[in-house]
Amino acid sequence: MKMSFRWYGKEDPVKIEYIRQIPNMYSIVSAVYDVKVGEVWSNESINEIKKMAEDVGLTFEVVESVPVHEDIKLGLPTRDKYIANYCENIKRLGKAGVKCICYNFMPVFDWTRTQLDKIAEDGSTSLVYYENQLKGKNPLSDDMNLPGWDSSYKKEELKELFAQYAKVDEEKLWSNLEYFLKAIIPVAKKAGVKMAIHPDDPPWPIFGLPRIITDEKNLDRFLKIVDVEENGLTFCTGSLGVAQKNDVVRMIDKYSKQKRIHFMHIRNIKFVENGFEETAHNQHAGSLDIVGVLKVLHKNKFDGYIRPDHGRMIWGETGKPGYGLYDRALGANYINGIWDALDN
Repeated sequence: MKMSFRWYGKEDPVKIEYIRQIPNMYSIVSAVYDVKVGEVWSNESINEIKKMAEDVGLTFEVVESVPVHEDIKLGLPTRDKYIANYCENIKRLGKAGVKCICYNFMPVFDWTRTQLDKIAEDGSTSLVYYENQLKGKNPLSDDMNLPGWDSSYKKEELKELFAQYAKVDEEKLWSNLEYFLKAIIPVAKKAGVKMAIHPDDPPWPIFGLPRIITDEKNLDRFLKIVDVEENGLTFCTGSLGVAQKNDVVRMIDKYSKQKRIHFMHIRNIKFVENGFEETAHNQHAGSLDIVGVLKVLHKNKFDGYIRPDHGRMIWGETGKPGYGLYDRALGANYINGIWDALDN
């Protein structure tokens, strides 16, 4: 496995040289953040990230993410322009040495949490999702801005998007995803890039918007659309794991045997009555079998990228919730320790 770490560029409170000091760290996971969704990234911006990584002894082999424009998800006539731009980004990233691109196909909103700073018994803070905090809420009329949402949308823009998605059910979203995949995967294959879709987070509909990358049945369907290795998965234990029907260890065993997992996001969560809370990465902090996950990956000789996913805020650290240095570094070392034990 290749250990990696999410880094939000020069504006990230976490310094890239500190990431380099985490044992066994191989690659940063980053993106060009100052370009509008759907536009082409400049070669200069891509190569600047690569140089910053190489200057401290790391690589830049994973992008998270190249966002998919809403016109593509909606299947609008303008989608071909945005798909062409997407293909150009794949080519440019492949030329710069990027091997894996993580992306998602969630309508309107990205990951959704109801609170970013839930205080735990030990004084650390973490991201949580409580269903009762969403009851009776309406994003089109209420003054709400949940964690993970794109705050650039104005209320009128949101209303227009929701009106457009009223005509998009799950089957239409599948059709639009198929159109997208059949356009980009041949380009990715030629560029030497593996595409890795991220599961919906959480894996159920939010405010009536369809979500389809949610469970084993749907992952099987996704992989068969373009049945080649380059069409693969970012398997996020915390995203799929919050749906208790998902046996993440068995699913990871299955898809890693098929060589269709290119990127692993590893985090632990704890089921609570109203939803779930994100926890420390180690086995007994939450409800997921993190050791079991790593055992099947090791057994199947997984050689893709792993990153410790959302961490708590600990030791007085402040910064981007879920993406501080300290707890994710502990998570990386926990993963390293289990992997070393399995090696020996």
